[in-house]
Amino acid sequence: MELTGKTALVTGGTRGIGRAIVERFAQAGANIAFTFISSAAAAEEVAANVRSSGVEVLAIQADGASFEAADQVVAQVMDTWGHLDVLVNNAGITRDNLLIRMNEADWDSVIDTNLKSVFNFCKAAYRPMMKQRSGKVVNLSSVVGSSGNPGQANYAASKAGIIGFSKSLARELAGRGVSVNVLSPGYVDTEMTSAMPESARQAMLDAVPMGRAARPDEIAETALFLASNASDYITGHVLHVNGGLYM
Repeated sequence: MELTGKTALVTGGTRGIGRAIVERFAQAGANIAFTFISSAAAAEEVAANVRSSGVEVLAIQADGASFEAADQVVAQVMDTWGHLDVLVNNAGITRDNLLIRMNEADWDSVIDTNLKSVFNFCKAAYRPMMKQRSGKVVNLSSVVGSSGNPGQANYAASKAGIIGFSKSLARELAGRGVSVNVLSPGYVDTEMTSAMPESARQAMLDAVPMGRAARPDEIAETALFLASNASDYITGHVLHVNGGLYM
């Protein structure tokens, strides 16, 4: 699967799944723009890896929870390359707590970062992709968006919202040659999941029929499939990559 000559924008591209997607897309030949929030050093490290693949890169500091910021990022991509072929909405955070102890800020920050950012970037990319009559949108959800999980009401709500949003957008854009699909990972070995309490991590692993966490590169390979011509007749689909955790 190749993305030669394509331009891809990945949100949250400096670590974990996002970084793996950025670097895999670069290896597949795409020019890459990716966003980051705080770590310029990490962004430059990723950018250097992308350049080593022989493609162009834009590392853009932006908060996707702001529509203005998202709009400016897409505008910068269009000004630089003249087209946007692939949008991957990956940026996400967790603020886990039982609902009785979850405060309003924990709810709002997760919804804004995980769900509102998807609206913001899809809204910004809508017109360019529609005019091109081509494009691939891949929105990252999570197994808990389908199954739920105690202590993650905010996170699960944001990820379930992504599924409903993506199915609706897929119906809007299918006639314009733009596909919108959802990639829904299960337990992935990343910095975010490493921060979970050990008891919670072990309980989740015990529930995975395959008996292990996914590697970020496995999620990136699936994202590449959804971004490539191999998935041209697929839209509005939720692709679960979870080792059997949710069926």
